[in-house]
Amino acid sequence: MTLPNSAATFSVIDQLTLVADDGYRLAATRYSAQGNLKGNLIMAGATGVQQRFYRRFAEHASKQGFNVLTVDYRGIGESRPTSLKGFEMSYLDWGFRDLAAAVEHMDDGRTPLFWVGHSFGGHALGLLPNHHKITSAYCFGTGAGWAGWMPRLEAFKVRLLWSCVLPLIVAYKGYMAWSMLGMGDDLPLGVYKDWRRWCAHPHYFFDDPSMAPVASLYAEVRMPCVFANAVDDPWAPPASRDAFLKGYRNAPLLTRDLHPETKKHPIGHMGYFRASATDAWDEVLNWFAAQSNSTTTQSRAGTGCR
Repeated sequence: MTLPNSAATFSVIDQLTLVADDGYRLAATRYSAQGNLKGNLIMAGATGVQQRFYRRFAEHASKQGFNVLTVDYRGIGESRPTSLKGFEMSYLDWGFRDLAAAVEHMDDGRTPLFWVGHSFGGHALGLLPNHHKITSAYCFGTGAGWAGWMPRLEAFKVRLLWSCVLPLIVAYKGYMAWSMLGMGDDLPLGVYKDWRRWCAHPHYFFDDPSMAPVASLYAEVRMPCVFANAVDDPWAPPASRDAFLKGYRNAPLLTRDLHPETKKHPIGHMGYFRASATDAWDEVLNWFAAQSNSTTTQSRAGTGCR
């Protein structure tokens, strides 16, 4: 289905269905680039956040010349089954299968493919079996999830959630009914179990011996990456980010600490993609354009040397 945008500048929005390698059907949305095409872009969202939250960013990027894909992971938003009770999946399926399908859909073999991650979206980059198809990545609010990296009050709340509140909700509902707390979309039981276990470690799943094979996948990531975290992000402050980034040990990494006073508004964990963040979005898109130009120049130079 194609819908016209109500904004003065026309954009084409297509509602799609992606099929993961295990046959699971995923709701996705493609925003077509306007003007000269600068690249294809995948918006990899946070845990429990539906793709519609990233609509403003996707529309903004499409107006700047990028084809953008957003997706609801299995169990979330329009990719949710009739009931989450009894629905089986692993947290890692979102990276191994769902976002891998997004990469296959957006890769045309000619156009630079860029990755924007939010929170889990920065984790998922290392889980992709096809990350070699991505030109470069820019991620916001990615952290290790351990309460010890959080501000003291937030750490107390998070520990209370994991130890008392959420176990009761899960026992009652059969899944992580996060919406009861107004904190996000409900999550499948498998996501809850994995997330709770890994958040008990300072370096997330890199501290879990059973996850050694996954840790080795992160060492294979070699595209340029930027990881930007707000100093007022209660869930993923810069220290939490730095603890997680040990996994991307062979990638050219840049880190940025975002200060709300310079942005003139609080950022927190969700402000990266609110309407007030357009300046940050332009920084991302300009960086991607520079990466694309650099890759093109190197390619032409290499061709000339043959």
